[in-house]
Amino acid sequence: MAGPISATTRMDSTDAAHGGSSYRPALALLATLFFMWGFITVINNTLLPHLRSVFDLNYTQTTLIESVWFIAYFVASIPSAKLIERIGYQKSLVIGLLVMAAGSLGMVAAASLPSYGVTLAMLFVIASGITLLQVAANPYVAVIGSPETSSSRLNLVQAMNSAGTMLAPLFGAYLILGRSVGGTAKEGTLLTPAQRLADAHSVILPYVLVAAVLAILAIVIARFPLPAMGLATSRVASEERKKHSLWRHRNLVFGVPAIFIYLIAEIGVANLFVNFVSQADIADLTYEQAGRYLTFLWGGMMVGRFVGAAIMQKVRAEIVLAAFSVGAFVVMLVTVVTTGPVAMWSLILVGLFHSIMFPTIFTLGIRGLGPLTEEGAGLLIMAIAGGSLVIVQGWLADIYGLQTSFLLTAACELYVLFYALWGSRPTHVLPDGISVRT
Repeated sequence: MAGPISATTRMDSTDAAHGGSSYRPALALLATLFFMWGFITVINNTLLPHLRSVFDLNYTQTTLIESVWFIAYFVASIPSAKLIERIGYQKSLVIGLLVMAAGSLGMVAAASLPSYGVTLAMLFVIASGITLLQVAANPYVAVIGSPETSSSRLNLVQAMNSAGTMLAPLFGAYLILGRSVGGTAKEGTLLTPAQRLADAHSVILPYVLVAAVLAILAIVIARFPLPAMGLATSRVASEERKKHSLWRHRNLVFGVPAIFIYLIAEIGVANLFVNFVSQADIADLTYEQAGRYLTFLWGGMMVGRFVGAAIMQKVRAEIVLAAFSVGAFVVMLVTVVTTGPVAMWSLILVGLFHSIMFPTIFTLGIRGLGPLTEEGAGLLIMAIAGGSLVIVQGWLADIYGLQTSFLLTAACELYVLFYALWGSRPTHVLPDGISVRT
């Protein structure tokens, strides 16, 4: 699978020593991308209860919206990598942002109709643009600088992603839920057809604003002098990759399902949070009020990534990952067996424990792949499609109840623990010499 990273001879010592200063402007710009795709992804957390009310959906139909979003990661990852291979890193970032902007404008059309089918299609378009950014940016950040601190570095930049996810619920609660009848009413309130049509139109302004910001960011990146590294040696790297097999690397073989399974947990919690805390025996809030509490969930992820980045400067990444997975498992059990504020705050607390999981699993998964880093990173990004299986939790919620469905999340945390303790141990380690190519 072609992608944005090529394994070559080791980055020279000067680059490695000064990577923090030489590439700081590029990393700062990439951090804005992490922020934007986190922001747009989490708008879905307030959009889903909104659409559930507008289209009178059950939990299975509601979570299907998010499943379509994450199916885009599976469908678009390989084409994204091939596009990066053909036109380069910088142009691909610009195209990704423009695709997202086009999808955002498509959401305006979907709200104007309104149409459940068009909404699904436009969310797929937006997610495809985000996939292109993910395929390029995550591996890029992971390989700049010392391999020993790659987990810390990616957690630090991912904290900007969490900043976006923390602010998005406030944006969505105010501009979507706060401006709609369904968003300000109690769970189970029946809306008239006229009220549903008016509520559907409340999505127009937020997505016009998002499209404008994405277009501006695309212009900025198109004019920014991003560094080009590794171009001269890409052919050598291509020949070297043919000598090795991905399937000999245990940390990647178990890392791909670890990303896949973790995404089921993260997306399930985030997308059902508003519905869960709105229930009478939990917090008895309106959707708008619950959307504001969602900020604490994503805020915990931001704090956790800053803290995790600092801890991993001194403690091995797999040990930190194991500790956080145990914490996540415990709070999910508390969420299932309790009610009232305890259940709500335990669900919020899982954000803190989820914080480091994606970036840490990603960097552990590509550790020791050497010339196979390109393919390995691509497979790990494709595994984000695991978020599409949130529909399984929607089905469980319809059959057994929303609170009981969080046992699925608890089971996912146990696989992450297994990966941290055993699955992440690298086998057949290859030299770390990796460079980034545009």
